[in-house]
Amino acid sequence: MNKIIEIRAPKTLGGESITEGVIKIKKSIGEAIEVDDLIFEIETDKTALELTAEASGQITEFLVSEGDVISPDQLLAKLSVGEVKKEDKSESLAKRDAPSARKIMEENAISTESVKGTGMGSRITKADVICRMSKAEQPTIKQYELPKSAASGERREERVKMSKIRQVIAARLKASQNTAAILTTFNEVNMKNVIDLRAKYKETFEKKYGIKLGFMSFFIKAAVQALREIPEINAEISGDEIIYKRYYDIGVAVGTNKGLVVPAIRNVDQMSFAEIELTLAALGKKAREGKLQASEMEDATFTISNGGVYGSLLSTPIINPPQSGILGMHSIQNRPFAVGNSIEIRPMMYVALSYDHRIIDGKGAVTFLVKIKNYIEDPNRLVLEV
Repeated sequence: MNKIIEIRAPKTLGGESITEGVIKIKKSIGEAIEVDDLIFEIETDKTALELTAEASGQITEFLVSEGDVISPDQLLAKLSVGEVKKEDKSESLAKRDAPSARKIMEENAISTESVKGTGMGSRITKADVICRMSKAEQPTIKQYELPKSAASGERREERVKMSKIRQVIAARLKASQNTAAILTTFNEVNMKNVIDLRAKYKETFEKKYGIKLGFMSFFIKAAVQALREIPEINAEISGDEIIYKRYYDIGVAVGTNKGLVVPAIRNVDQMSFAEIELTLAALGKKAREGKLQASEMEDATFTISNGGVYGSLLSTPIINPPQSGILGMHSIQNRPFAVGNSIEIRPMMYVALSYDHRIIDGKGAVTFLVKIKNYIEDPNRLVLEV
């Protein structure tokens, strides 16, 4: 007799503050499971966790459905451990079908053999069934038919449930607006000296450290120097107190297909340019793969966001609570620039600082941004820390 074991969600979903996640099912009932096969993916507001099989066998029962919100240590499925029985292809396909796809096929007498599955493990998705019906020219089933050509003049809408991470991002950003007294100040930076410095040492730097020298490391270095001089921007409000942070954990906004995440570089003031670039590359890769841990996105003291990678010329970044400031970088554009009594073309970047006016005065915010400008326009000061 085969042994039945329980498959449960992890006791922590990436951090003590994370109490729920959205489940995605990667296997089907009766499908052969090998050790380390991916069975579930749990998406939280911070990251995505993978739940793999600890033994070989077959799933006998799911206790959750696709898209359910689950909690830590919740029972998700039961696995029969023992000899794996191979299934007939048609039977396997029937068990793998998505619920919405099965419903349409049942209502319209469509057999699984006539539909080619393109989902995980050759599962038949709703789109596969609709595509099959469209090819068979069955427009009488109006609720499932594919949209007509745009030439018909029809206007279409699509209603999609917000992902868990998008819901949390929306809630936090709105809370930031409702809580902090957010103002933004602007300046522009002549990027010529940084560009020239990068061009001069680009090949040497990459050959020695195995990583390219980017603009972000210069701005991180400049931000740390400016934060040391304007400490209230590296502080946060707690009740009726102000907590001044004497360490520098800089959050760097990274865009992913699931939304914006902000991993933090710890103790960045103690890092070299190469260490910053290597850490940025590693965190960016993990973010795009959905493998960031909650601990890697918590407790940054200040954030930098580079909208320039998407072509943004100017923006007002929003504070990530409980931080009190965020620096926005933007596109570099050649613009007329006054050099003495003449006009020359220079590569210019607009920069923005959004700050919490409850603890940061306009003078401090403007001074901070001027310091960023001065450090970037004379990057040798970053090396000398003067």
